[in-house]
Amino acid sequence: MMTNATAQSGTAAANDIRDIKPPIEIPNDWEWLWWVIAVLTMVAFAILIWRWWQKRRALTVFVPPVPAHVRAKQKLDEALALIAQPKPFVIAVSDTARAYLEERFNFRAPERTTEEFLRELSGTDLLAKPQKESLGGFLQSCDLVKFAKYEPGEKELRELHGAALNLVEETKPAEVQNPETK
Repeated sequence: MMTNATAQSGTAAANDIRDIKPPIEIPNDWEWLWWVIAVLTMVAFAILIWRWWQKRRALTVFVPPVPAHVRAKQKLDEALALIAQPKPFVIAVSDTARAYLEERFNFRAPERTTEEFLRELSGTDLLAKPQKESLGGFLQSCDLVKFAKYEPGEKELRELHGAALNLVEETKPAEVQNPETK
């Protein structure tokens, strides 16, 4: 049996039960240290990446572009391998001359017919009159082979090649003199 005193203490204990308190935030005096370390690590990492990038840029060698006249001469030399096949040879030589003129003088040559090209060229002062006449004869001879199925001999093909080389030689930019040779 329960006595009155125990019954009162049981009801008092039942009325005394409360919920658990939420956790208390304990301040960490070292938290700032972790933030400083994180920031310093990021700064060090950024510096390392920047130095690596600068070193990489310094090691990159700048290769100057090959001048138009040098590239044209190389292509004309390569075209000589096709001299046994007149049409491919003439196409290579003609395309090289047109591409050279476009690059050297910024004159749209490859997309035009020979007549259009020569008509427009005659209205400019890009070439001297003898050079324009020589170029006209060269392009018309090339057109005979390309479109009229004319098959010239090796001598004529070499003359066309020589005409293209002469055009490149006559129109290449003046070489800059070496200061040591003055």
